[in-house]
Amino acid sequence: MRGLRSLIVGLLLAFFSTAFGLYFPPHVEQLPTITAQTSGSLIALPYDENFLFKCDAKGNPRPTYRWTKDGMDFDSHKDSRLIIEESSGTFLLPNTKEKTKYQGKYRCYASNKLGTAISEESEFIVPMVPKFPKEKTEPVVVTEGDSVVLECNPPQGIPPWQLYWMTNDLRHIEQNERVSMGLNGNLYFSNTLVSDSRDDYCCFASFSRIRTIVQKPRLVLRVKPSQGDDDITSVQKRKPSILVPSSHSTTYIKKGEELELECIAEGLPTPGVEWIKMLENLPTRTQIKNYGKLLTISNVTDQVEGTYMCKAKNDLGEAEHHFQVVVEEPPSWQEEPVKSQLAEIGSDIHIKCSARGKPQPTITWKRNGQPLDDFPSTNYKVLDDRIIILRAEQRDTAVYQCEASNRHGTLLVNANVLVMNHPPLILTQNYLEYATMLGKSVIMDCRVFSSPPATINWRREDPEGSLDGERYSLLKNGSLQIHKVEMEDMGQYKCLANSSEGTMSLTTELFIKDSTRIVEPPQDMKVKRGSMAELECQVECDPTLRRELEILWMKDGMNILSNFSEGYFTDDGILQIVNVSHSDQGNYTCVVRTSLDQDTASAYITVLDVPAPPVQLTLSELKDRSVRLQWVAASDHNSPITEFIIQYEENHWEPEKWKEIIRVAGSQFSAPLTLYGHINYQFRVIAVNAIGRSHPSMPSKRYKTPPCAPDRNPENIKIEGHLPHQMDISWEPLLPVEHNGPGLEYKLSYRLLGVEDSWKEQMMKRHSFVVRDTQTFVPYEVKIQAFNSHGWAPEPRVVTGYSGEDLPLAAPEDISVEVLNSTLLRVSWSPVPQTALRGHLGGYTVHWWQTQSLLNSKRIPSERQSLTIPGNRSHTMVPGLKPFSEYSLTVNIFNRRGNGPSSSPISFTTPQGVPEQPPILRATNFQKDSITLVWAPPHETNGFLTGYLLQYQTVNETLGELKSVNINAPDTTQWVLRDLQDDNWYKFYLSACTQVGCGSAISEEGGTISEAFTMPKHSFPEVSTVSAETSTESYELSTSEVTSSDLRQPFSFTSSNTDTPSVNATFPTLVSSKHLVASQEWFVAIMCAVALLTLLVLIGCFVLKNKFGKYAVKEKEETPADPEAQAMGEESPCEYSDNDEKPLKSSQQLFTDIKEDDSSEDSSTMSEDDGSEFDEDGSFIGEYSGFKRRVSTEVNGHPP
Repeated sequence: MRGLRSLIVGLLLAFFSTAFGLYFPPHVEQLPTITAQTSGSLIALPYDENFLFKCDAKGNPRPTYRWTKDGMDFDSHKDSRLIIEESSGTFLLPNTKEKTKYQGKYRCYASNKLGTAISEESEFIVPMVPKFPKEKTEPVVVTEGDSVVLECNPPQGIPPWQLYWMTNDLRHIEQNERVSMGLNGNLYFSNTLVSDSRDDYCCFASFSRIRTIVQKPRLVLRVKPSQGDDDITSVQKRKPSILVPSSHSTTYIKKGEELELECIAEGLPTPGVEWIKMLENLPTRTQIKNYGKLLTISNVTDQVEGTYMCKAKNDLGEAEHHFQVVVEEPPSWQEEPVKSQLAEIGSDIHIKCSARGKPQPTITWKRNGQPLDDFPSTNYKVLDDRIIILRAEQRDTAVYQCEASNRHGTLLVNANVLVMNHPPLILTQNYLEYATMLGKSVIMDCRVFSSPPATINWRREDPEGSLDGERYSLLKNGSLQIHKVEMEDMGQYKCLANSSEGTMSLTTELFIKDSTRIVEPPQDMKVKRGSMAELECQVECDPTLRRELEILWMKDGMNILSNFSEGYFTDDGILQIVNVSHSDQGNYTCVVRTSLDQDTASAYITVLDVPAPPVQLTLSELKDRSVRLQWVAASDHNSPITEFIIQYEENHWEPEKWKEIIRVAGSQFSAPLTLYGHINYQFRVIAVNAIGRSHPSMPSKRYKTPPCAPDRNPENIKIEGHLPHQMDISWEPLLPVEHNGPGLEYKLSYRLLGVEDSWKEQMMKRHSFVVRDTQTFVPYEVKIQAFNSHGWAPEPRVVTGYSGEDLPLAAPEDISVEVLNSTLLRVSWSPVPQTALRGHLGGYTVHWWQTQSLLNSKRIPSERQSLTIPGNRSHTMVPGLKPFSEYSLTVNIFNRRGNGPSSSPISFTTPQGVPEQPPILRATNFQKDSITLVWAPPHETNGFLTGYLLQYQTVNETLGELKSVNINAPDTTQWVLRDLQDDNWYKFYLSACTQVGCGSAISEEGGTISEAFTMPKHSFPEVSTVSAETSTESYELSTSEVTSSDLRQPFSFTSSNTDTPSVNATFPTLVSSKHLVASQEWFVAIMCAVALLTLLVLIGCFVLKNKFGKYAVKEKEETPADPEAQAMGEESPCEYSDNDEKPLKSSQQLFTDIKEDDSSEDSSTMSEDDGSEFDEDGSFIGEYSGFKRRVSTEVNGHPP
């Protein structure tokens, strides 16, 4: 490839005219050019409103128009009936009665000062209404057997037309090999029959374009019977002769049309016609019509040309006729003529007009619509199909017409020749910007108008560089093409056009963009029908092209939004398909494109569904008790069929209820089916794949099996004795389809096992029977056999059962017990003899009950407990006993009938156990080196209480060493732990102990205070009673005073009297010095505010007390209220509850549910009157009374 710097290209005007069309700038004068015209025939049909004669042209100056009719001038402007379009040469002829005078051949001339262009010739035809001539016809009389022709001679009219023969009552004349109509409309009789005689043969002609049907006057045909010398009918036979055509003929047919060759013969018998093409076979598109008398070949080509022969023959001989077929064609251009040429002055101009056709077209030349001979010139040369204009001058500018004609048509071309000189004019816009992608090709335009032709040269401007190399090409139209663009190609380029008339240039700029590409293409996927599918297409493109980026989705090559909008949603490269159906399966393509490039990626969506129902169910191998079912699997909908389910339905027992009969693998398409007798079956098949089951197939034809004896006997025979002296026998009856015939019954046979030899038998239709007056629990043999009207089932099997049971007669003996621990006992016994059991062994039942507690020797009301041991066992374990108690125990046996007598009671005692967990543990009186622990005894000591085990450890950031204190006094309920470290947090564990050991521990937490912080010992108002209730017992804890450390824990004041509400008082938690407020002033201010609120709360509580009754807390009004106590009391609003029981809160919560009952004051009073002991630091003294234990305390408050 030569470099562009050395490539100088002249732009050939002929190339422009042929390949691109010649473009003229607006200021350059141009010859007229016809742009729209009426050509061919224009037929004035009666239903048309008007008729258009069109003629439009372009040129500079604007062309003027004139028309000729039949070669004479026709001034459309002078005829007021015509409708003129002022901007063109077009006019409209209204459909009036005077339109006939406008018939003729029209041509339009478009002219300006440079020349004249002419249109093709068009013919305006006004058809006349076709009519048959009025004539009187004589009857046609022939002798039977003669041939005859009834002539139609239809009138001429606008094709297409249709001819047919009918009678007066509009019945078609029957046509066959003997009687047929020719292409000319005549009705030909190869020979006549007497039955052909009639007087209403009518020929009809139908002209569809003018919507007209005309009828010829009826013709009369008389056929005389043929008679011989002896007056006997005799018809003379004869060999064939050709009626049509009458002589040798040559047929000229235009290429592309339909060839019709007709051969009608007469003779007796009626001759048959055979067609042959001489020396070769008939063409492939040949059709024989009209009972063999017409040969047609559509879309004729040159291969159809040749000699054809028709041969008519009967028993007496044959006749032949030859057709010479010549295929011709209208004129066509061998090479499309150049329609516009621009030539410089003094150059030679060649106008070529090369046409082909058969016969060879005749070429005639015109200039500006006039014969070329009318313009004598010495510089013209006419050489057959071309004109050469030598040393052209400006006066040679004109429109030259070339017409190529033969008998099949005419071709016309207008060739505009403009002779002028013009300096180069670059038609492409200056400073255009081009953009392309790396590796792509780009074309930068430089279209030039110039005469003589300009040479074009490209060069690189900014940056300067060479355009040499194979990647650069200069196209014939002056454009620069760069192949496989590189980044170095970006910059400015200049196009220079140069001729003898001048020079012109233009500058363009090329930009290189990043390619548009799909970075995350959509993926193939399989989705279930009815679900949603989502395809994603993520794109990267040049930032400058982002706004014009377009993302399209195609399905199987068709735009989704244009063709499948329903059910599809697109958003930013994501395609969603909702409610996927089978039609959604296909190939989906994501197309991302900009104005410069595009990228595509495809994915295939496979729609999964249950299979389509199987089809074509057929039955084969029909036998009495079996049949083979065959089927054809339909579509598996992209999920392989794993199995087929065959179902049956019968119309006697359960009509329209389908039941499964067998399953086969998905690879099988037939199955042998075992059938019952006397059933009218039909079958259907269901296909199964991983998605699910198909709809059932259409049912097969019904097949009824003959009746026969039952195949089996009843099963699941049950022999039971609901009463001591009878035996109930029942069984599972045969299914209705298992009857195998009518009249099903059962024969029941039974006898005593090992005693009776003969069977007792009963025939019945039901499926149960009761044998009465039997011995108690004796064995029987039983068998049941099925029977119907066609015979017995096979011999049944014998089953053994027992008659009715009765209650056992004896109790277990040798009862012994072994106490394993304080709650567990082992008991054993001797089995009861089988004779005393009198039934099927069910098992043994152990009964036990507590008689007294050894702790206080108090008798306990009997509460019996039991344990059932199924089967033949002689020992068991009895759990859940209470320690340190006395029990009684019995054992009895039972069967299906019921329980036997109990054994004699046996007594035993349980040893002591470990106590329960103490219910309450509180840490109080927090000092810097000591803490007081207060608790209540356990509910159940399970023995004699020996003391307590107290353990404690520090729980700061880490757990400290666990220390233990043994408290050997069982009545102790408080303990002061001394020698503790100040400012530490402790966790305490307390468990109660007996001689056996210690029970589970209760835990509590509390902390010592630092030396820098001390609280007044007597700080709070007196509280008479603090009570705590659990689920089984109630404790009332009484202290003489509450210290600052006591308020670390919550107190519950609860009344058992539902008429009196409970009061919950919540006190702030006291913590070690590290959690105190930063300044004493702030603390005092808060306490003062809280004290005022506390006073208001207390006033409200007294009001409520007076309103609802007694109140459990009495306040000593003579004692001044401590500010801190008031502050703590502020956070304890009076809450009222009807509940008699409130759980104790954790040690971290400083609020108390205050309950009051009528005994709260009484207990307080009793404690004072009876001189109950208590310490000044607030110790607890427990009083035990049955199941309720009360410790009464009094809390006194003192001023600081």
